[in-house]
Amino acid sequence: MNDITHKIHTLRTAVAEATLEVGSIGTLAAIQKNEVPKGNVFEFARAAALLAVKNTSNVIPDCHPLPIESCSVKSELTDKGIQITVEVKTIYRTGVEVEAMHGASVAALTMYDMLKPIDKCIEIRNIRLVSKKGGKSDYTDIPKREVHAAVLVCSDSIYKGNKFDKAGKVISQKLEKYGVKTVEYTIIPDESDIIQRKVEQLCEPKEKIDLLIFTGGTGLSPRDVTPESVLPLLDREVPGIMEAARTYGQQRMPYAMVSRGVAGFRNKTLVLTLPGSTGGASESMDALFPYVLHLFRVADGARHDAV
Repeated sequence: MNDITHKIHTLRTAVAEATLEVGSIGTLAAIQKNEVPKGNVFEFARAAALLAVKNTSNVIPDCHPLPIESCSVKSELTDKGIQITVEVKTIYRTGVEVEAMHGASVAALTMYDMLKPIDKCIEIRNIRLVSKKGGKSDYTDIPKREVHAAVLVCSDSIYKGNKFDKAGKVISQKLEKYGVKTVEYTIIPDESDIIQRKVEQLCEPKEKIDLLIFTGGTGLSPRDVTPESVLPLLDREVPGIMEAARTYGQQRMPYAMVSRGVAGFRNKTLVLTLPGSTGGASESMDALFPYVLHLFRVADGARHDAV
């Protein structure tokens, strides 16, 4: 199965349909009057669809087991047969398209089995996905313009040349994946005055830096001063950003709770302070991107409305 551990939980919804065509009007009348010898077609098909949805991963090898938190099955008589609609919802890391289609197809097969004694011309047609919502593709509200970023690595040891930077490189690579251009990459020591000068400089409107990302200095060692240095300079703190990053990290390793990163705007630049470990920086990026890019789309829209 594909590795989905890097994905975040979102509300996932999928709707699928299947069409059953009958061979005679008499079949439709038998269904409507509940005179099918094997029983109530709609109720049996509904139960079969629910079982199919909940057991999809047991039948389709690459499907992940996941919690089914809502499933509705609707069947309606048409001029030619029955229209089956299955809607499935979950809050999870992967979608429920196959579950919905599996439910619709098994509902149709159940109806076929129940009706074949009275109709030899039944056909199952058009098993299809109607819609899906909730995956990453629904949250890629990326600005139409190019977004510029600066990546600053806060580390005494890397600044002195005793260690190589990996976290900053990972951040730049992930930014590139989402079309964000890293226009500055700098290594600085864990010195509060240097950190603050960089914030003041790079957040000036003339610099045209949309996103300023610090990596390092968010822990609890005596030299970890990035949050204290950055927070007083923010015009607007956005606590939910780093809360999301810590929650994501906490699901993967318990030490994420000691990260003290902060986030917010100075002028029109979004400032993020991420952990200095390669894993912590990478996971924080996975937790936040591309979702935080929505903020620039909102800001750009507000500026456009003001013109």
